[in-house]
Parts: sequence; C-alpha cells; structure tokens
Amino acid sequence: MTNGNTLWHGRFAGGPAEALQKLNDSLPFDQRMFREDIAGSRSHVRMLESVGLIDNEELDAIMAALLQVENEIAEGTIQWAANDEDIHTAVERRATELAPASAKMHTGRSRNDQVANDVRLFVKSEIDDLVSLAFELIAVIRIRAEEAHAEAIYLPGYTHMQQAQPVSLAHHLAAYCWMLLRDIDRMKDAKRRTDVSVLGAGALAGSSLPLNPAFTAADLGFDQLFENSLDAVSDRDFVADVLYALTTLGIHLSKLGEELVMWASSEFSFITLDDAFSTGSSMMPQKKNPDIAELARGKAGRLIGNLTGFLATQKGLPLAYNKDLQEDKEPLFDSCDTARLTLLALRGMIQTLDFNGEAMKLEADSPYAAATDLAELLVEQGLPFRDAHAVVGKLVRDSLAGDKSFAEL
Repeated sequence: MTNGNTLWHGRFAGGPAEALQKLNDSLPFDQRMFREDIAGSRSHVRMLESVGLIDNEELDAIMAALLQVENEIAEGTIQWAANDEDIHTAVERRATELAPASAKMHTGRSRNDQVANDVRLFVKSEIDDLVSLAFELIAVIRIRAEEAHAEAIYLPGYTHMQQAQPVSLAHHLAAYCWMLLRDIDRMKDAKRRTDVSVLGAGALAGSSLPLNPAFTAADLGFDQLFENSLDAVSDRDFVADVLYALTTLGIHLSKLGEELVMWASSEFSFITLDDAFSTGSSMMPQKKNPDIAELARGKAGRLIGNLTGFLATQKGLPLAYNKDLQEDKEPLFDSCDTARLTLLALRGMIQTLDFNGEAMKLEADSPYAAATDLAELLVEQGLPFRDAHAVVGKLVRDSLAGDKSFAEL
C-alpha cells in the first residue's frame, strides 16, 4: 500500500484520526464498482472536452490512464494507497500518477453525483442479470410442469396445511412461474426508476461551469436526466426499490424452498433429490438433506433484513447528501449476490430432482380430498350449496366418529 492524500485534504492541517479513517473508508466494498466508476469518469471527461474545459490531448492522456487503472484493478495488480478512502479516490489518484492531466478529471463533479451515478449504473446491470436468471428458473419449472402434465401427476392441494382438493402437479408448479413473473416485473420497474443520470448535479447545486449533463446521460445510456440537483444526489429510492423487489423474490423462493423441504421428507416422499444438490450428515449415515431448499428459506430473512435496515437508514436524512448514504452499498451488494446464488441453486435442484408421482397420487386419492367435489356434485343435482356443504360435512364427521370410512358412507 502506498501513501496518498484524500480528495479533501487541502482544508485540513493534518490527516484523519485512525478511527475516523476506518469508519469512513468504503474501499473494501465499493471497489466492486470500479468498472462503473471508470465508465462514469470516461463519459465525464469526454463531456469536459466537448465543452472546452479540457483539450483533446488531455482527453487522450486521461482516457489512456483510466484504461490502465481499469486493467490494474481487474488483474489485481493495483497498489492501493493508505488514503484511498473509496474507489473514486483510488481511481483518480492512480490515474493522476499515470497522467497528470487526470487532475482535471473531477472538474465540475462531486463525489456526491459521481457515487449516485455509479450506483445507478451498477443497479441497472445487476437487474438485467437477475431478470435473466429468474427467466431461466421459470423455464426449468415450466419444463418440469410439462413433464408432470404428460404423466398426469396430481397431488393434494392444501389450505392451512390440511388436505383440501386434488390439483395437478403442473398447475401447482405453474403457480411459482406466476410469482416469478411478478418478481421480474418489479425488478424491471425498479430499473425504470433507476435509469436516471445524475452527473452534473454536483455536490448539491450543480456547477457554475458550462457543463452538459445531457451529454453524459446519453453517453452512458441513461433513459432520463435528473430534474432537481438536491434530489439527484440524495435520492436512494431506487436502491430501496430493488431491495424490495429482491426481498419479494426471496420470499417466493422461500415458499418454494419450504415445499421442497416438506416434499423431500420421509413423511411426504413426494420428491427424490439428486445427490449433487443435497447433503448428508456427519453422524447419521442415512441422511440426505435438502440444504439448498432450507437455505433458500433462510436467505429470505437476510433479504428482509437488508431492506428494513436500509429503509431505517434513510428515515431521518435532511437534504441533500449525508454520509449515511454510504450504507446503501453493502445491503445492495449482499441482496444481489444472495438472490443470484439462490436462483442458480434452486434451478439446479429443481432441474435434477425426481417427482414421485405414485406417492403424490396416493395422498391425493384420500376420500376427504374429494369432499368439495362431492358437495358440488350434489349442487348439480339441485341441492343448494349450503345444504350440500352441510350434508358432506356430516358425512366427514360420521366417518371420523364411526367405524365406516368416508368412502363407504
């Protein structure tokens, strides 16, 4: 690690206290956004050249330096400096070492609009990836549903975890496809609100320099441009939006995980797990555990925690930028990673498991599961439904109290 100065050292006679530096530094986690940060800087310096604030020779030197910095970070060869408090500082510091013209790179820009823009670029990319993975899981579930339909597999449907009515396995599996489609819609909606460029908003009130924010917005592929500079640097609604979308996705995957756990149990035996997507016990040789499904269930709590924690962080912030907003990145990164891995693992688990159709049919053929159908049969014969409901209910009660089964009665 090399020495270096903070971007704000000129105002201060000495360096920051060690405790402040450790609390303040975000480089250990925000270095993940180095590509987004460098993309934003490239666009910003192109804009600076277009409005005459730097010349073409300076632009070329800065662009070459940024390319080298990007390669060094990607290859793991960059030497971080002690005062690289974040990825933005590190990129500018190293680029300036390589090309002194890079000292002009931050002209007309604050880390406030720079960071916000980086996070928006990151979220857009992550949503695209997660939407693709959700579609892949839907495709796998659909294939398994089509297989179940071809084999005419049916199982008991449940309400209150009591057997209710028989349903086809294909219909049951398709329910998760609809949940995931809503999750995809929520993620796309979050991306729409994220797709706003905020470069040019400065620290909070723009700049007196002749900047062209529309240039960087178009250059970076943003769909919209900020309308209010105060809002631009302080807005993290889009982070909360994506955290909510991923939390709802996690809850749906948790529901699926819970059912897979039950179906894999000895009491149900509705599915048999592939060895590659299950684990064993260090003590009990017979065990074959549905760990992926259990972790899908458990990860939902983590996603909920990230969302609620970040909402609490935003609760009392005045305009415009506050350092509290640095706390957006770790829950965002963690939720994206958690959702991605859970989608991948569940996809493999569902793709490789075997459905035990006979066990499902045996349970679905329980006479009580046909009680609603029997009541509706009586309705077709002219009996009012409430009376039919009472008749069948009494048959159930009599079968439970007497010696004859429901079918015999």
